[in-house]
Amino acid sequence: MKKKEIYTGTVKELKFPNKGIVCTDEGDVTVKGVLPGQTISFVLTKVKNGRFEGRLMEVLEKAPDERVSPCPHFGICGGCTYQNLPYGAELRLKNSQVQTILDRAVKGNYVYEGIIPSPLDEEYRNKMELSFGNEVLDGPLTLGMHRAGRFNDVVTVDGCRIVDGDYRLIIRKTLDFFSSRNIPFYRKHTEEGYLRHLVIRKGRKSGEILLLIETTSQLDFDMGEYAQMLLSLEGRGEDPSLSLRMTADGLTGKFAGILHLRNDNPADNVQGSDITLLYGRDYFYDEILGLSFRITPFSFFQTNTCGAELLYSKAREYALSVMNGDKVPVIFDLYSGTGTIGQIMSKAADKVIGIEIVSEAVEAARENAAANHLDNTEFIAGDVLKELDRIEEKPDIIILDPPRDGCAPKALSKIIDYGCRHIIYISCKITSLERDLLPLQEAGYRVIKAAAVDMFPNTANIEVATLLERAG
Repeated sequence: MKKKEIYTGTVKELKFPNKGIVCTDEGDVTVKGVLPGQTISFVLTKVKNGRFEGRLMEVLEKAPDERVSPCPHFGICGGCTYQNLPYGAELRLKNSQVQTILDRAVKGNYVYEGIIPSPLDEEYRNKMELSFGNEVLDGPLTLGMHRAGRFNDVVTVDGCRIVDGDYRLIIRKTLDFFSSRNIPFYRKHTEEGYLRHLVIRKGRKSGEILLLIETTSQLDFDMGEYAQMLLSLEGRGEDPSLSLRMTADGLTGKFAGILHLRNDNPADNVQGSDITLLYGRDYFYDEILGLSFRITPFSFFQTNTCGAELLYSKAREYALSVMNGDKVPVIFDLYSGTGTIGQIMSKAADKVIGIEIVSEAVEAARENAAANHLDNTEFIAGDVLKELDRIEEKPDIIILDPPRDGCAPKALSKIIDYGCRHIIYISCKITSLERDLLPLQEAGYRVIKAAAVDMFPNTANIEVATLLERAG
């Protein structure tokens, strides 16, 4: 097979997260963005050590389960993977991927409990981070997601199906507002421009909206006008561009706060402390399993609130299953974020200790615990590896919920050294879990049971909760 040549073949399987194995007369080729059963044409892009990779050109024959995507941006924006599959078919695909990896990673017998569907397969996200840009060179202002495979191109996603109508309305009105004023977006290659990112968060249970707009400091623009336009969408402000109150096409939620972040760092991420509060407060509230959580612009909080209730319920079920109806003295909640899991587990222990490196998230966890009247939780700001050396208590159960890349090897080694009888490992990237299961099993842990929870419908991502037990 030769690079840059066009070939055809049939997708025989899809490996996690989105690697299609295409069968051709010349051999198997890995191609992303495809579905099992499709016949496709592709161009060969990489040949190395007998392995071949290609880029999708055209779907010649659809897969048996394939449908027309309900999202107008599917295949253009890089956000979703499975919008062209009915939800049942997506679940079967993800379930097969998870079980295949677990069967490969787990030594000995274990119980795989299957996949738990998300309560909502559309309009489930409670957070969107959007970029300002353009879709074509010197084209009009856009606001949305980076085009698939084209980082410099930004596609407006005001028809996105994984967020609700309030997000779509805010995107449209924000784009209209700044386009009509000819406000330029920030161009990374020249480090010139103003508009950078828009972060929208909304409480699923509370309906509260927290919005943060990120810009550079290169323009002296009155963001108060923008805040008034946003408030007009719920009937609480005036839209200066229209000189009238908005009464139709309004929001279902209410703004808890509107913030303006100035950031001149060339790195393409939302960061910094130069924040002006344009309206309200710099946090909002939402609920999980009856507990209230205060969420700030940078707090980690599961993006699927209803799905998180299922995931945390499964983790709690695993913990209770090994406790024989009694409380345990100490539970460690490592990589604890805003303390959601630790607080949910607080009734099962005399004390819960959470460790999280993001200090803002730890402060939120402490405030959340106080608001929920929980006096047996302690949340520590710091690196898990370092903080474990400073804690005198020994855990009876360890709950791990690490970032996508899994546990750092040194931290995992230190966790293993506790000799804790039970570990509950919650993973948002099953290949990282696969890697971490190897040293855990070599240290004497065995996987008792595992379950997948579809926290991210229409995408290739999946959460997995695993219960491990150490012999002796």
